[in-house]
Parts: sequence; C-alpha cells; structure tokens
Amino acid sequence: MAFFDIESTGLNVSKDRIIELCIIKVNPNGSTETKTWLLNPDYPISEEAESIHGISKEMIADKPTFKQVAKDIYRFLNNCDLAGYNSNRFDIPMLVEEFLRAGIDFEVKNRRFIDVQNIFMKMEPRTLKAAYRFYLQKELKNAHSAEADVMATYEVLKAQLDRYKEAKITDKEGNVIQPVKNDMDALAEFSSHHRNADLVGQIIYNKKGEEMFNFGKHKGKTVEEVFRKEPSYYDWMQKADFPLYTKKLLTRIKLRMAGK
Repeated sequence: MAFFDIESTGLNVSKDRIIELCIIKVNPNGSTETKTWLLNPDYPISEEAESIHGISKEMIADKPTFKQVAKDIYRFLNNCDLAGYNSNRFDIPMLVEEFLRAGIDFEVKNRRFIDVQNIFMKMEPRTLKAAYRFYLQKELKNAHSAEADVMATYEVLKAQLDRYKEAKITDKEGNVIQPVKNDMDALAEFSSHHRNADLVGQIIYNKKGEEMFNFGKHKGKTVEEVFRKEPSYYDWMQKADFPLYTKKLLTRIKLRMAGK
C-alpha cells in the first residue's frame, strides 16, 4: 500500500501541477520505503498555495519536471493500492492527470483507494492536525510538508484500526456494520462517499452499476442514455475543461456502446 501526499501549484486538477510528492510504500511484511520528489511544474504557483506549503518557484527552478521522473514514480507505485488524506478527491486525480500528461497510462481500475480523511470525517470530523492530536495524543509538527503530512496520515490510519476495531455503526440503508478493520476492501469502501467511475466524482455508479452523471443538467442520468439522446454532449465534454481521466472514461463508454 502506498501512502502519498502532494503539494501543488493550486487546486485545479485539470490545470495545476505537482511540485512535491512524497510516497511511503508499506510492504506486506510491514517494512516501509520512502521517496520524495521536488518537481519543477513549469506552471505558476498560486500565492495561496505558496502561503500554505512555502515552496517558491526559485526553490524548484532546477528540479526535474514530473515527466522526467514519471517512469520512476510509476515503477515505485507498481502493484500498490493508494492511501492518503483527502486523496480520493484531490491527490489521486492530480497524480493520474500528471501521468496522462506525461504519456503514461496509470491504470487505477484494480487499485483500492483508502482515504484516511473520509474514515476520520465519518468517525471524528476534524482536520489532519486535529486527527493526529486526537488519535496519537501529540502535536503534528511541520504540517503541510509532504513527508510530515503523509507520515502523520499513515500513523493516524494505524491508530484508527486500533481504536475502532470493535466499533459498529448504522449505514444509510439501516444495516449495522463494523467498517474499520484491517481489510483493504472494507477500508476502501468506507473511505468513499460515492462509487466513483472517474476519479473526481463527476461520473459515479448507480445501484445497478451503471455510470451516470453527477453534475450539470444531466445529473442522475446514465452516460449511455445521454450519449444516445444527445451525442454532441460527448464532443462538448472532450473539448471542455474536464480531467483527462474523465475524458478517457467517457471514450471507453462510447467505444463500449459502439461495440454493442
């Protein structure tokens, strides 16, 4: 399992770039490997982002671009499930966009996503700093540095597994479940708000397992239904400012429909 954290030029998954990436790979035997990359984004860093992580363009001017190290990152993440803090909404979509821009098809279909923030917010809704204090009874130092944040995320998840190993809750369907346990499938399921078909939640699965839109005028309609009735909607989305992975998914659905 790979815990990772990203510092970026901003929060727009489609346009902004990664400037720092730290990955802690946890092997099945419990050993860990840590790698950190500082990256030249070749893109402006927003003032708001710089005020948070403190990384200026001068600090990374001589660093490699993501594309130059993409193959090394790809190999390091080989066969890994992905874990992080708010990673389902931001870090994973951002990482996949960078891989696609570098010409690498980083497939996520068979990877499980464990979002420690979603577990935390459902059980104890607070920030990472408060989570660290709550679960570990100590203060998080160097918050908003990628390595400190990702290590804190790893420690918080281990503490959650201990704290909630016997805890039961009632889910939305009224079923009593024991959600937080040392099982990747269970953690990935409990970490997610929706069953996302893409990575940013604009396309989700309905109860039948069909992809449907989760935004705009067609929210709640299946993608196939919309493409049959309004074929131009596919072309509009391909030309509009949507993440590359979302566009890739829509193309896959369109080709599947053509095969039918």
